[in-house]
Amino acid sequence: MIINNLKKIRMQQFMMSKKEFAHHIGVGEAQFCRYERGAADPSLLVALRISSALGISVNDIWEIKDSTEA
Repeated sequence: MIINNLKKIRMQQFMMSKKEFAHHIGVGEAQFCRYERGAADPSLLVALRISSALGISVNDIWEIKDSTEA
């Protein structure tokens, strides 16, 4: 299972609106909203842009959780 922390991190650490952040990383606002909701997965390039803009690793944004963990 993948845990998506993008929205929480953007709001707590970056304090930019979705529209501003989407523009900052070079994607449309609607597409960025899909990334935050987990309705779409970003390409590797976009995931790297997001992590670079936030100053954290991709693994901090999208965590892989073992389904056997409680």
